[in-house]
Amino acid sequence: MIDLLGGEAASQHECSRSGCRHEAGWAILWRNPKIHTADRRKTWLACDEHCAYLQDFLEARSFPLEVLPLSELLARTSPEEHLS
Repeated sequence: MIDLLGGEAASQHECSRSGCRHEAGWAILWRNPKIHTADRRKTWLACDEHCAYLQDFLEARSFPLEVLPLSELLARTSPEEHLS
């Protein structure tokens, strides 16, 4: 796919690792308990190569997290939430 500026368009579900543009296959749901309430979680997307790296980064900070296949996250959420 080509974007309007002639370059490659970003993947709809791109890995959250800095500099990575690979298609994500994993969702990492996490929160920082110092600033997020128990019902507030952030989501990072990860490709196969960076899933363990991002998980280790969050676990090193003792952040509660859940890792699941991206397809499972998409099945849990409404289409409107997929765009945010």
